Amino acid sequence: MHIQVNGEQRALAAGLTVAGLLTELDIRPDRVAVELNLTILDRNEFDRRSLQEGDRIEIISFIGGGSCQQSAVSLKHQDSELLAES
Repeated sequence: MHIQVNGEQRALAAGLTVAGLLTELDIRPDRVAVELNLTILDRNEFDRRSLQEGDRIEIISFIGGGSCQQSAVSLKHQDSELLAES
């Protein structure tokens, strides 16, 4: 089956779940948000949600930092150069 992950085509085994995809990509599920076909998934769904031919996945990791006077949260697409800080 073929899906799109962060804008890149990938060939995967049929029946793979979102959790299985994250494992294949060596991504910790507790450190990312996953959007499947424009819908953000709850982490509880990762094990139950099977991927289908043509699905579009965006995987976003959260990076925190700063000091007591200042804090920053960055969103970074896995395997992408896009970085947005606020």
